[in-house]
Amino acid sequence: QVQLVESGGGLVQPGGSLRLSCAASGFTLDNYGIGWFRQGPGKEREGVSYITKAGSTYYADSVKGRFTISRDNAKKTVYLQMNGLQPEDTAVYYCARRIDYRGTWFAPGQYDYWGQGTQVTVSS
Repeated sequence: QVQLVESGGGLVQPGGSLRLSCAASGFTLDNYGIGWFRQGPGKEREGVSYITKAGSTYYADSVKGRFTISRDNAKKTVYLQMNGLQPEDTAVYYCARRIDYRGTWFAPGQYDYWGQGTQVTVSS
């Protein structure tokens, strides 16, 4: 069955870094774009970054220049390198598989399978 499993979250001080991983199984990762989303306390889920099948990348304005998305199809894993973390980055981070390419990458409805999420807390 299709599964996406996030890991790498944790507690970090402002200005720190984390690398999240999204391990895919049950499908051929090469054939899909993968997005990273987050949901902070009392907030709606928002798109953070997206990587196409071919490796093109997209970012939300709030993380541009600080976050980097990448993929290793041989390892069936998508990564999100997060640098310069700030308290407003505190959220549960999710990866998801995109199946609808007609709209914008940051619309959650474009995705079918989601991971369980990993908590990122930025605090001193």
